[in-house]
Amino acid sequence: MKKIKIILADDHSIVQHGLCHALEMEKSFQIIAKADSGHSAIELSNRLQPDMVIMDVSMPGLNGMEATKQIIAKNPEIKVIALSMHMEKIYVKGMMNAGASGYILKSCSFKELLKCIHTVLSGEHFFCHEVRHLIAGNEGEYSENNRVSVFSLLSKREREVLQLIAEGHKSRQIAEKLNISIKTIDIHRTNLKTKLNIHSIAELTKFAIAEGLTSSIL
Repeated sequence: MKKIKIILADDHSIVQHGLCHALEMEKSFQIIAKADSGHSAIELSNRLQPDMVIMDVSMPGLNGMEATKQIIAKNPEIKVIALSMHMEKIYVKGMMNAGASGYILKSCSFKELLKCIHTVLSGEHFFCHEVRHLIAGNEGEYSENNRVSVFSLLSKREREVLQLIAEGHKSRQIAEKLNISIKTIDIHRTNLKTKLNIHSIAELTKFAIAEGLTSSIL
């Protein structure tokens, strides 16, 4: 029997290790890689072509929403399930907008996670009961009040820079992480402030948290 190839993306090693062990007890699953960042999840997905990625929503450097968006843009056949401690609407809808097919809380039972995996692999969406009311009647229609999403307003690089700014990194640190010049980072900072009409780091951080790009608890 062909096994379902899965990549686990979570920056908490204990969660990653426990989930890996539990899933590999199921004979139909094979964990082919583990990622501890959004960037790593993208690279591994592009290279290994899994059937599914189980994606933590809040990861430093590049969050699960942006990672999901980039993975599915390049590999639309890969299924993504969000695994998160967040049950707020901004995170659930953010992951759905990014292309995830399921959303389940880390507090849910392993049995429910298995149900989520099998449902998503069958081509359907799955949401654990704690967040189901947030998307009831809105599958395929995840925008709210015609509000412009940060995904469409900003470029991919601008979203990455915004998340790193919100996480407290200085221009030099961001430049090193993204392998671009400090001058380019400063240009992105200016563009962010202009596009968003926001002129302080505190307000940029507040905006990033409100949009689900990062959280106060990573």
